[in-house]
Amino acid sequence: MGGPTMGQIVQYVESYLSSDKTPGAAGNMFWALVYIMLVFVGLSVAVIAMNWLERKILAHMQVRLGPMRVGPHGLLQPIADAIKLLLKEDIMPAEADGLIFWVAPFVVVLAAFTVFVVVPFGPTHAITDMNIGILFMLGVSSLSVLGIVMAGWASNSHYPLIGALRSSAQMVSYEVAMGLAVVSAVLMTSLNATGTGTLSMIGIVEAQQAQGEWFIFKFFPLGLIAFFIFAVAMVAETNRAPFDLAEAESELTAGFHTEYSGFRWSLFFLAEYSAMIAVSSIAVTLWLGGWLRPFPNLLHNSTWDLVFSLFPGVTFLFFAAMCFYNTARMPKHPLFRIQTIGLAGFGVVLGLIGLVLFVPAVSTRIQDIFWFSAKVAGFMYLYIWYRGTFPRYRFDQLMRMGWKVLLPLGLGVLILTASVALLQEKIWHP
Repeated sequence: MGGPTMGQIVQYVESYLSSDKTPGAAGNMFWALVYIMLVFVGLSVAVIAMNWLERKILAHMQVRLGPMRVGPHGLLQPIADAIKLLLKEDIMPAEADGLIFWVAPFVVVLAAFTVFVVVPFGPTHAITDMNIGILFMLGVSSLSVLGIVMAGWASNSHYPLIGALRSSAQMVSYEVAMGLAVVSAVLMTSLNATGTGTLSMIGIVEAQQAQGEWFIFKFFPLGLIAFFIFAVAMVAETNRAPFDLAEAESELTAGFHTEYSGFRWSLFFLAEYSAMIAVSSIAVTLWLGGWLRPFPNLLHNSTWDLVFSLFPGVTFLFFAAMCFYNTARMPKHPLFRIQTIGLAGFGVVLGLIGLVLFVPAVSTRIQDIFWFSAKVAGFMYLYIWYRGTFPRYRFDQLMRMGWKVLLPLGLGVLILTASVALLQEKIWHP
């Protein structure tokens, strides 16, 4: 028997375009692969942008300029850093366990990237939709602990081992409180006519749309407290300031990846920022309406739909205007000529993207992705804000916060949420 004809291949590719399901749910492997590549490339670009933004925002918080030498306004600094890491000598300690030392960073990266298989950027903008999506995300993200322990153990050095044990204890401890907060949000999805909840990531967002409010406001203040617990736990889960005890330089040099250099070290760096985006995506999906725009039920008519459809284009035009404003403020010295031209060129690119986003066909397709990404970007800014504001916790304070504050608070919120949900269930089905 012969293989499929070109017409059958084209029909297979085009058949998904009229589908209202995710590629995985529709069983279309071609578009699933396309979505995987888009997520991989988009996530890598987001990490590069986050690297530059963190350095610039922290610099401005401390009244500094940040990177300025490489590219206009330092925009090419992340690329220079990536090239430097790729060209650096990759050293492995003589007494290290070679196989585990090599595998550990890939385990951490795979765990961080695999989470995005079920992240819904829109009702159909996801690789696939699982009926146990939230369990999949929590389970896969927890596997990064394994890579961290492997890295500390394989280095055959005291400081990385202690850093790995600290980091794993911290992540496991805060996952308990995080799980309780997630269960509280899942319980809220059962408040419907059928009385059944869902663990599907897309289903959780649709439940918020059906109930007419984001879960952060549900059973006020219970939803807000559950969100707060998750927000604190996700900072500790990703080993970020003020909970970055694994990298307490005064005590453990660089923690579990002390012995790593070059490309392998960059994989840990990539995994950390990818994990930050992943847990932010979970928070947005569970409590902030996912891809839903603000007030989708209250402000729902043609006028408001038009107003909110203009937001993507206006946002990029605003960024372009900021570039032009800073171009005008650049020193008029000849040495800054390339910097000035480059920054103006970047502003032109952002402006052109903004104009394209005003095209109705484009604006309609990217509305969901824009609002989801904007909410995640807000969380990423908070990560930077925390790092520039709060002092680092001691390890005993960190564990006390997880076990003696967040855990009892999470249990209390879960019990109260279940009680209120059960009361409303009796109202739905007397």
